This record gives sequence, C-alpha cells and structure tokens, in this order.
Amino acid sequence: MSLSQQQDRQHCFHPFSNYHQLNRDGARVIVKGEGIYVYDEQGNKILDAMAGLWCVNLGYSAKPLIEAAQKQFNTLPYYNLFFQTTHSPAAKLAAKLAEITPAKLNHVFFTGSGSECNDTVLRTVRHYWACLGQPQKQIVISRDNAYHGSTMAGASLGGMKPMHAQGGLPIPGIVHIPQPYHFGEGQGVDVEMFGQQRAQLLEQKILELGVENVAAFIAEPIQGAGGVIIPPDSYWPEIQRICDHYGILLIVDEVICGFGRTGEWFASQTYAITPDLMCLAKGITSGYLPLGAVMVSDRIAQVLQEHDDEFTHGFTYSGHPVACAVALATIEEMEKNHLVEKVRNDIAPYLAQKWLALAEHPLVGEARIKGMMAAIELVENKATLKRYNKTKAAGTLCRNICVSNGLIMRAVGDTMIIAPPLIISKAEVDELIQLAWQCLDQTYAQLTSRTNI
Repeated sequence: MSLSQQQDRQHCFHPFSNYHQLNRDGARVIVKGEGIYVYDEQGNKILDAMAGLWCVNLGYSAKPLIEAAQKQFNTLPYYNLFFQTTHSPAAKLAAKLAEITPAKLNHVFFTGSGSECNDTVLRTVRHYWACLGQPQKQIVISRDNAYHGSTMAGASLGGMKPMHAQGGLPIPGIVHIPQPYHFGEGQGVDVEMFGQQRAQLLEQKILELGVENVAAFIAEPIQGAGGVIIPPDSYWPEIQRICDHYGILLIVDEVICGFGRTGEWFASQTYAITPDLMCLAKGITSGYLPLGAVMVSDRIAQVLQEHDDEFTHGFTYSGHPVACAVALATIEEMEKNHLVEKVRNDIAPYLAQKWLALAEHPLVGEARIKGMMAAIELVENKATLKRYNKTKAAGTLCRNICVSNGLIMRAVGDTMIIAPPLIISKAEVDELIQLAWQCLDQTYAQLTSRTNI
C-alpha cells in the first residue's frame, strides 16, 4: 500500500462510501489527467467516460483555464460579494451567463456547488412567495430518484430513498412524484403515453396539496445520477403547461445537463423549457474549480428588487474571483472552438450510432442516449427484460471490470452510464465502445458462470 493510500485510509472520509469496505480495500490513487484520460498510481491509463463527475467537459488539459486561474490568482485571489461589493470576474460572468442562458434569465446568484444552488432555490422560491404576501406557498414538488445534491435541502429535494433514510429526510415542505423512467416503470405502455401520464401526476399532486400551498416544481431535464433517465418527448411540454396553468415556479436543475452536454448550451433549450430558476455548476468551469450559479428570471428578480428587505442568504465563496475567471475562460473556449455545435452535429450523433449498437449484446436490455449522456440496462433475460437478482450485483461487477480494463463507466444499480468529455474524438469514441463491448463480454461470462453454479 502506497503512502497516499495509507494517509487516505487513516484520515480521509469519502463521499457516498461504505467506510468499512473502503478501509479494507483502500482507495485508487489518481495522479494525473490528460485529455480524456486519467492515470493511477500504478501508471494505468484509464479512459474517463464520466468526465470526472459529469463535469470535465474540456478534458484534463485545457491550458486556457489554467492560465486564467493563474492570472486571477496574481491579481485578486479572493474577495466576497457581501456588503454591497463586487469584482470584475463576477460581474463579467453574470453578464455572460445572462447572455447565453434562455430568455428572461438575466440575474445570477453565485454559489460554490450544485448542492448550494438547490439550497438557494429553496430559500428563493419561499422568499419570493412571502414577498408577494403568500407565505403559505412553501411546498416544492420533486421526483422520485431525482438527484439535487447531498446537503439537507439538496438531498430532500432529491428523491433517492437511501439518502432519505439517513438524517431524517426529507425536511418538511418537500414532496415527490414518480419519475418518467419508461424502461424501469413503463414496460407495456406506449412511451409517449407514459410520458404524458407521468407529467400529469404533477397536476394531480398540485390539486391534492392545494395550489395555494405549492411554491414550485424542480427537475433535471434528464436525470443524471438516477441512471440517465431520458424523458419521453411528451413529458416536458406537459410539465411546462401544468406549471404555467397553475402559476407554479419551474426550477430546472442543469448542473449535469448544462454547458453543451445535450447538444445545446442548456437542456432547457433542447426540450423548449422556460425555467423561472435554473441551477448551474460542474461544466461551468469544466470542473477545474468549484462554482455554482442560480439563474433567476426577471419575474422573480423584479419582486425581490422591489421588496425593501434583506435576503438573508449567501456563501463565503459566492462569486469567487478565480472560479469566475475560469468559468469565463471555459465559456470562451467553448465559443471559440464551436464546441456546442460540434457536439450537436458531429460527435454526439457518432457516439449515438456506436452506443445504440450495444443493445445487441446479450447482457443489454436497452441502450439509450441523448447528446453526450448515455445508459445501458443490464438484464438476465433479453426477451422478458428480467433483472438479475440484487445479490448478483451485476452493475458493480461490470463497473469493476471496466476499471480493470482501463475504462471508467459508472453503475447505478444495474444501469451502466457514461457522460464523456465533450472534446472526445471519434477515434476515442471507438476506443470507448470497444472497451465497453469487452467489459460486457467479461461481465456476462462471469454472471453466466455464477448462474450455472
């Protein structure tokens, strides 16, 4: 065991980890990143098909981002936005975000992460309704299996049962409706009918709770950590109609989907969604520094600006100048290299063609993809789509086999997911797919062997 592994074992608690298991096995030490690859302490080269955690859109070698950070460190390494103070990187980034985000999102509240964004939107929507003399409008509706971060508010807004089982979650005033997961929950129902039915559950919940009590609905355009749940085309138009009809605020969590991943700057544009609040993080700096941003619509901003009272919310690192400088460099690089257009017209269609062919594998029940987000469902029986018994841990087995073969592909239960850097080349896509086939073959062989014992 290396010194880094020893120090990690003795002192470092990891996110979302079984500490007993981690202490027994030790952590993998990553020492270098280059392009779309990372390298571990043993010198193994690993294709990072998850872009870190959905965030390293420009890969690990984007020198303009590093240079922007160095320049800002030499000028103003830190200052805050409290006490009627600002600085150029935050002001310039706010203006740029207002320019590239969907119409009517012209105001920004900076945070340090996506989780902090979702804490912020919860505070914001409740304050907004209170300013309008409707303080009873407290309830935010979310979805089962959604992920909105792991703070108390973020985990409550999310709909993951294992998270709710720890810490007394969800906190009051947050309720959930079923997700638009056709493969897992809609087999036998027409996909577009299923999408409409799932969307209409929002209307039913609003009426059940009373429109006078409901503040907002929050959702990811595509559920990321839930397993790349791509909604049917019928889903978002109906959600938008319902929110508009009842005057409910619509919060769109673009922490994963934003900054080009769906072939538009934001997935709200992909699905023609009109958010009142939009949460951004991850790709905003290509993951190089922590930064989050809540885009606030003119509708909400006008009320908050006219209300002569302090909004008692904020963070030490809101609008950190170095993080803002890196975000500006990220957007500039994307614009200069026409990266969003390249994703939409070139690399995403190529990845889709190759990825969807994985559906032919005997272990795969479905392959799906939208832009640069994709999933395959591991099944024991392709004809019936029967899953493996949970004791088989098929997804975990596949994930471990992937790493041993030099590929990072994430497991969500028995759903394998990818979200590679947007700069991936066609040759690297070919390598990714070849490795995926190899890992599926090895996983299938091991699962079949176990079944026959």
